[in-house]
Amino acid sequence: MTQSELTAEDIDRIIEMAWEDRTPFEAIELQFGLPESEVIKLMRREMKASSWRMWRARVQGRATKHRAKSAVDDGRFKSTRQRSISFNKIAKRG
Repeated sequence: MTQSELTAEDIDRIIEMAWEDRTPFEAIELQFGLPESEVIKLMRREMKASSWRMWRARVQGRATKHRAKSAVDDGRFKSTRQRSISFNKIAKRG
């Protein structure tokens, strides 16, 4: 898929995914077919200059944005207390 084929909803979702710390560029490429360089171009085109500079500085050194560099196994955080939480209520401790 090229940038010209993207809908407004696709562009919004790509921007959202690009801002997420734990979403690697490879996930965006897999879902939308845009490699990292095209995502950077899209972000530059769609965002205000100051917002783009802030995003670029944030992403540039972030290992989690690149699957090969990331130490995150499945991209999700699991609290050690998670098993005691069910249906959004913390289980009573005895």
